Amino acid sequence: MAAVLSLILGLAAIPASQASAAEPGKTDLQIQADAAILMDAATGQVLYQMNADTPLPPASMAKMMTEYLVEKAVQEGKVSWDQVVSVEENASKQIGSRVFLAKGDKHTIEELYKATAIASANDAVVQLAETLAGSELAFVDIMNETAQKLGMTNTHFINTTGLERMYMPEKYRPEAEEETLMSARDAATLAYHIINEMPQVLETSKIQSLHFRERDKDSTPNWNWMLESNKDIPNFRKFAYPGVDGLKTGHTDTSGNCFTGTALRNGTRLIAVVMGVPGGLYDGQRFLETAKLFDYGFNNFEKRTIVEAKAVLDGLETVKVSKGKETKLRIATAQDVTILAPKDVAAQVTDIQLELSQDPIVAPVEQGDAIGQAIVTYVDPATGETKSATIGMVAQDDIHKASWWRLMFRGIGNFFSGLFKGIFNLF
Repeated sequence: MAAVLSLILGLAAIPASQASAAEPGKTDLQIQADAAILMDAATGQVLYQMNADTPLPPASMAKMMTEYLVEKAVQEGKVSWDQVVSVEENASKQIGSRVFLAKGDKHTIEELYKATAIASANDAVVQLAETLAGSELAFVDIMNETAQKLGMTNTHFINTTGLERMYMPEKYRPEAEEETLMSARDAATLAYHIINEMPQVLETSKIQSLHFRERDKDSTPNWNWMLESNKDIPNFRKFAYPGVDGLKTGHTDTSGNCFTGTALRNGTRLIAVVMGVPGGLYDGQRFLETAKLFDYGFNNFEKRTIVEAKAVLDGLETVKVSKGKETKLRIATAQDVTILAPKDVAAQVTDIQLELSQDPIVAPVEQGDAIGQAIVTYVDPATGETKSATIGMVAQDDIHKASWWRLMFRGIGNFFSGLFKGIFNLF
């Protein structure tokens, strides 16, 4: 049974004025949107949020789930990028943003994937879904199951496009009169999994334009006008933001303007989501609102290590060892705990618990062996919320197994020591 040791570090509390200043909702960024969130892409730490758990229509941001599932299918060998697909009726009847697929057209998975990620093509994403699951509605079931597994608790898909039900081809609509909904936090969570599990997605999402067919006269610009590479394009220059290389826009009359963006600067990657930004499709206001979030994150936060790697934790310097030449083993952390913190706010670790894989540890033990984990509880300086992080714990020494002779005499000694303590406690 794992041993649990608790250590209260007793650090000074964060001054109330500093803590509240860093709380999402208490920092007024004047975001013009129905909902917004800013997240650290490395840890999932939330730096800012506004109505982040309210389910809202995400429009084409729903396509991120298909991108995620297509990438997984390729990784698992279920489909290949060069696999040729024949376009079916459902895809050919899609409206809105599309690459004008006709029934019977033949394209590769990669071509359809790029059309989805760059041109936000409704016809392409539907055909990808049907290829993977046989029908769009069967694929939607997979989308919803995956959303639950990823912790997207305020999300429900009815299709792959994010279009309202009334705009789906009637023959292929779900029976229930529901709509696709997603919260800003769920959109950021999905982006977090995409970036961390399949970072190669960003190689596609940062492509500036799509030339879908050789016979097409023009290319379709990427709907993400914030791409850093757009800084030299006059029409997009005011929206281009340093480090932006993804991820997905969305717009319908119902949803308003939406965007899930990500930017990498000085080794820090952030994810920002805005939903329900007012204005027209072509005014770019959603990108200006996203820039406010990125500015806030990059200008006001810095990486701070609250537990160092290879550190010896106070009160948890050693653990007991059974059947070894020594009876105690020195231990240390296997990695660090690093968070983003406001530059003027101190981080506060409140508790560390050690959970051993064995209690006691049984010799032999080699230096570097994993012996358990430490659960670090801390006050998130960005939100004031209590959070926890799990880090591995490793042995600092080699401990060889003791001989049977040594173990016998140690057992005799322990017996008499316990006996004398028992007699002493009688008086």
